[in-house]
Amino acid sequence: MLAPTQTMLTTERRPLAELADIAAPWRALAARAAEPNVFYDPDFALAAAPVLGRGVEAILVWSAAAPRRLLGLFPFTIATRRYGVKLPLMVGWTHPFGPLGTPLIDRDACAEVVTAFLDHVAGDDALPKYLLLPLLHEAGAVAAALQAGLAHGACAAFGRHQRAMLRPEGDRAAYLEHAIGRKRRKELRRQRHRLADAGTLSFSPAQAPGDIAPALADFLAVEAAGWKGRAGTAIAQHAGIRRFVETAVAALAARGQARVARLLLQAQPIACAVTLTSGNGAWGWKISYDERCAGGSPGVQLYLDLTAAMLEEPAIAFVDSCATPDHPMIDHLWRERLPIADWLIALEPGATFGLACRLETARRHAVTLARRLRERLRRRGE
Repeated sequence: MLAPTQTMLTTERRPLAELADIAAPWRALAARAAEPNVFYDPDFALAAAPVLGRGVEAILVWSAAAPRRLLGLFPFTIATRRYGVKLPLMVGWTHPFGPLGTPLIDRDACAEVVTAFLDHVAGDDALPKYLLLPLLHEAGAVAAALQAGLAHGACAAFGRHQRAMLRPEGDRAAYLEHAIGRKRRKELRRQRHRLADAGTLSFSPAQAPGDIAPALADFLAVEAAGWKGRAGTAIAQHAGIRRFVETAVAALAARGQARVARLLLQAQPIACAVTLTSGNGAWGWKISYDERCAGGSPGVQLYLDLTAAMLEEPAIAFVDSCATPDHPMIDHLWRERLPIADWLIALEPGATFGLACRLETARRHAVTLARRLRERLRRRGE
């Protein structure tokens, strides 16, 4: 049994790709979410749906009283044979371009919305009673509400890790000085001088909608010229992905939620970074750099300038790096950490929950081994 809800709410289940008709209330929910998640913003999610959201649905939670408001949005897919055995599973929607799975929930009704969502899943015979919520912020209000809402359910965490984030406390102007050691600062200055020896070095942030398209084109070109281009994984090499990226960034930029920063050498881009924003948060989404300038660490130099610029914006309370754990670059610039995990939830716990946990552990082990094997083969081929 789930914890009872105190507020009358209504729920519905719809395909994600068909939610353009509720873009306005969806956008309003994103603006007042307990935990912002730009990857679930309608301008981003609807652009991603055709190429990365096949089969994705959403459970929507609405207020029952007029005026009707959207209070919760939970995107998911159904994996019917995720473990190689017949154990149906609801899986929160994430993908390589959307590395955060925290659902959008109204900050003034977090507990009630979570309970309504769980009650909907429990009462819908067509939905599995196991949920996997990947890349969930473990220390946030949504995770706390989920824990409280599972009065008699069960929950297990997998893939726990921490990724770098910028969450300045106190004197924002002195953040970088305190975050970066003296020896490291000296080395970064030396590298910057090395870049500047080749010509005029300048920081060029683009945020106005009219400036975004050419800046994004520079980002795509620099990325395609590097290792991702050689590996065949650059955005520009895949028409559907490129269309999604350009559409999402343009739509967000039109609402002041996207920016592309460039580090220019003699007016030519040598590093580019795409940052997305929602509510009081930002996400360091994508970065590319010119490998011919690698000796001067252009990506690091760009992020030094970009960090200084964001520290001057009090409206930005935090920036999620979207980086892998122990990232060799950003971990040394941003000292705060975001605790992330994948939560496996059973609404009707029993003997099969232990089996599900063991199978999930085995599946992750197999994935890790396969990844290591691919890396070995790639290195041999170089």
